[in-house]
Amino acid sequence: MSHREGKSNCYGYARVSTTEQHQDGAGLPAQITQLTSEAQRRGWELQIVTEDGGLSGGSLANRAALIELLDNLDKVGGTLMVAKLDRLTRSVADFALILERSRKRGWQLVILDSQVDTTTAAGEMVATMLATVAQWERRIISDRTKAGMAERRRQGVRLGRPTLLPAKVLADIDRLRQTGLTLAAVANQLNAQQVPTAQGGAKWYPATVAKVLNRQVLAA
Repeated sequence: MSHREGKSNCYGYARVSTTEQHQDGAGLPAQITQLTSEAQRRGWELQIVTEDGGLSGGSLANRAALIELLDNLDKVGGTLMVAKLDRLTRSVADFALILERSRKRGWQLVILDSQVDTTTAAGEMVATMLATVAQWERRIISDRTKAGMAERRRQGVRLGRPTLLPAKVLADIDRLRQTGLTLAAVANQLNAQQVPTAQGGAKWYPATVAKVLNRQVLAA
């Protein structure tokens, strides 16, 4: 399927959270009306996918319908159309990832309130600009976070949650790891010695060892 051939196969995605269901213009009927009207104007066949009830727009991780829809677009192509950008996501990072995914997989993205329309040259330029701003924002946030952590270390602030493990256990974990043992091997050693975890548990896992080591790095 070429870059332009998927336009007639259009999926309209509408989302509303519990707190938004009674707000004017934010409900599913209003979004569906906008999507249907635009699809009719363009002569596109439209399939509506909705998601509602207590779901945040800040992350894609808890939105099964959207994840399934994106996977389907990757396989069969077409166009993903949403009424507003925040119905798709409120995360600039997720928006950039979705846009890049659409380009790599050859499907289209149309966002009615943001002039994003990768079926046209002008709309694709707007999408690229938004993605560039999103990437810049992520870089600025990352740089500020790193600078803030460095300054807190300079002031003597210990970063990360304080561990409940005795100093000897921490030293033993660090020593075992430095001998070249894998995380699983370190966990097995601790289990063999019946060393309790920080929460008083009886079983160590590789991930538990990794968390302890990571916190020690942050606190250094």
